[in-house]
Amino acid sequence: MAYLIDTDWAIDALGGRERAARILERLGTQRPHVSLISVAEIYDVAFNSPNPDAHLARSRRFLSAFQVLGLSDQIAERFAETRAFLRRRGLLIADLDLLIAATALHHDLTLLAFNVRHFERVPGLRVFGPS
Repeated sequence: MAYLIDTDWAIDALGGRERAARILERLGTQRPHVSLISVAEIYDVAFNSPNPDAHLARSRRFLSAFQVLGLSDQIAERFAETRAFLRRRGLLIADLDLLIAATALHHDLTLLAFNVRHFERVPGLRVFGPS
């Protein structure tokens, strides 16, 4: 099974939190994926740290283990369709999270996230959370 790592999981693993890092290791030898959206959010954390240059360097080293997936017209369409669906039901989630979910759906990836209940609102999205 192939995975897309959500921002919260990546930030926890980058921060050395054992639970996140341990599960990433257990995923096997397959190179995990990360959305360009998560990369931007990780860089945001770096620029808000006391030492942005050091944090950016650590973030870049960490992210080099991932295949970064960008956005496309198909992902944008999936985002819009899903956002409209959730809006009609009063179940909206943050736009950046919806873009990450749309990326996972488009590439047929399972999303690795801590906020499982949040992402379970997205129809058809496979979500793997901590056990």
